[in-house]
Amino acid sequence: MRFPVTRYGMPQVLIYPLAVLAVMSALLVLLQRGVLLITVEAVLFLVLAWMLSFFRDPQRKTPLNSRVLFSPADGTITDISETEIPDLGGKALKIGMFLSIFNVHINRAPCTARIESVNYRKGRFLNAMDARAGKVNESNDILMTRLDEPRDSLLVRQISGAIARRIVCEAKPGKQYGQGEAFGMIKFGSRTELYLPIKTANYDVAVKTGDKVNAGLSPLVVYK
Repeated sequence: MRFPVTRYGMPQVLIYPLAVLAVMSALLVLLQRGVLLITVEAVLFLVLAWMLSFFRDPQRKTPLNSRVLFSPADGTITDISETEIPDLGGKALKIGMFLSIFNVHINRAPCTARIESVNYRKGRFLNAMDARAGKVNESNDILMTRLDEPRDSLLVRQISGAIARRIVCEAKPGKQYGQGEAFGMIKFGSRTELYLPIKTANYDVAVKTGDKVNAGLSPLVVYK
């Protein structure tokens, strides 16, 4: 049977819940039975449930379609704009997504692609809802090339937020990923951005600001 917790969450998925269980057990011994104990234990139980939920890895079947770029993350579309990305040859379309602490935090390939480079950058920890976070926060850029026509270059940026302090990325240059295949995660509240070149803008954007999206399931861009 498939274990519904991501391997990217190790060791936190083991250490943090055990620590909470240890505190809950200690309080049962130290505090007198009563409303205070029940309240504290209930709060800690909710924290425990959230920790396990945060690292969940729901089984998903991506509806394979070479004309579609699926969302690389779960979350809410916060901004759609134009910017400059030298790795994409200049002007690029940016689609930014905010991942709350209640979203699944696994990142997935938007299309069948080959990884060209992975560049980690240290930075600040602004609130991930802020569109500026992609420029100044700790981040990880994954440059990839579509293996279907058009063979555009794409960039997925993993961005730490005010709470997130750990980016996980197993993608390596030369490795190929299938559409919707997981390649990493960002632990706790964070942001993910998808960039694609404007010079070959033979596509339509399929989302708008405020839309909720799911990694590997929600179309962000459809090629004409």
